[in-house]
Amino acid sequence: MPKKFTMIREFHLADWFTLGNAACGIGAVFSTMTYLETRDVMHLYIACALIFAALVFDILDGRIARWRQKSSAMGRELDSLADVISFGVAPAMLAYGCGMQGLYDRVILVFFVVCGVSRLARYNITAEELSDGSGKVKYFEGTPIPTSLLLVCLLLLAASNGALGPQLWWGTVRIFGYTLHTMALLFAVSGSLMISRIRIPKL
Repeated sequence: MPKKFTMIREFHLADWFTLGNAACGIGAVFSTMTYLETRDVMHLYIACALIFAALVFDILDGRIARWRQKSSAMGRELDSLADVISFGVAPAMLAYGCGMQGLYDRVILVFFVVCGVSRLARYNITAEELSDGSGKVKYFEGTPIPTSLLLVCLLLLAASNGALGPQLWWGTVRIFGYTLHTMALLFAVSGSLMISRIRIPKL
């Protein structure tokens, strides 16, 4: 088999589910972009559904890896990259699509994604230390990036109630001539919790 196809041969079953996670995440981004073009709120619902589907794939890939007792450094990296897309970039894009488009909003959304990337990088390099040699991590440091689904739920609820754009819940604040949507502060809090040292037991 040609060398360009050898990487695919190294994939385990769980890795394909991880790629499903990533595919759902980028699909959510595309759906949000379509909403910005068409203003058809159904595309926001589709984006939210795809992010939830990404969580299903994320849960299944871990369970399948444990069931088959096959895991690898490549699988761990794939999982982190997929999570960045599905639970970092996609929720941030969804928030932007829902109306958080002010300067401060964008700064906060970038901060949120960067925190997610940093949190996953820290997890990857400390996973062995946190597992105490048992191969299973006993707790997380900082909130896991899939907790951004709570924000997705809030945005879904806002969208279903027509609270989009200028009607986005909790209003706006003008600071030095630039706009901040108060709801964007939740993304700042979420990002900060991800990079915190809070210990959360892994179930």
